[in-house]
Amino acid sequence: MSFNADQTVEALRAVGEPTRLRVLSLLAGDELSVMELSRILEQSQPRVSRHLKLMVDAGLIERFPDGARVFYRLSSDLPARRLIDTVLDLLDDAAGEADDRRLDDVRRDREAAASAYFERVAPQWDRIRSLYVCETAVEAAILEAAGDGPFERVVDLGTGSGRMLTLLGKKARMSVGLDLSQNMLNIARTNVARAGLDKVELRHGDIFSTRLPQHSADLVLVHQVLHYLADPASAVAEAARLVAPGGRLLIVDFAPHALEHLREEHQHRRLGFADDEMRRWLGEAGLKPSEPVALPPDTEGLTVSIWTAERPSVAEASAA
Repeated sequence: MSFNADQTVEALRAVGEPTRLRVLSLLAGDELSVMELSRILEQSQPRVSRHLKLMVDAGLIERFPDGARVFYRLSSDLPARRLIDTVLDLLDDAAGEADDRRLDDVRRDREAAASAYFERVAPQWDRIRSLYVCETAVEAAILEAAGDGPFERVVDLGTGSGRMLTLLGKKARMSVGLDLSQNMLNIARTNVARAGLDKVELRHGDIFSTRLPQHSADLVLVHQVLHYLADPASAVAEAARLVAPGGRLLIVDFAPHALEHLREEHQHRRLGFADDEMRRWLGEAGLKPSEPVALPPDTEGLTVSIWTAERPSVAEASAA
């Protein structure tokens, strides 16, 4: 969509107030809850909520629930983002230094909570990883399958700890990571910051309905996510929808196996995926699959498969 003249005027009115400009600047750097914004802005939650409602109504920011909390982020609509970027470019960076310091305090608190969470779940992850080929080999194969880049936009669906973003982020002009878990997003934020990546946007989002623009990424990743899902075919279709002409979808998951205990112990809904099944899903989504890569474990266990598929470029589509 595009902003018409009336919508543009309403949007400018919505940001024409100092607190709302501060909110926009903060949300440009992070997704934040009302409680977090209230702490940073040093204003009451009802007052902050009124400002947020005006900006939501104007299409500048988005509201999304996560458990008992409600978080806010900048709009995913491209015309709205262009307007926001123009407004924020006019601001004096020094004016927001106090807000930035308080935002850093919020991030440190998140990092402490995320670290505690990671300590609780890490043993489970380690047990799963011991069942298949070493992570170094998997990541080397992912880098080869992804290609050299550079990429205009990378999208990682189910980003978890953000490892795919840190692995590929330096090849991308900008990256987006989506996950349903706010705890995992906090872990990802910590890892992305440690990797020195500043063009990464981490968003709370559903892999079945990402709300990202169609054909907006030249590399989309779905890494070790599908086996947790009740409807993996729909997730593949949504991931494929994001792939731009000439772009690539890269899926990493397990080949079919018989380790039934993973259903109960680790909530695996699917015990791997066959190449024919994945090829069919990718083809139905309008992509051209490549030959899959299989990485068997060093001992008995799980084989990791890497499936890639491309959307024909405009020239290729025209020639066809």
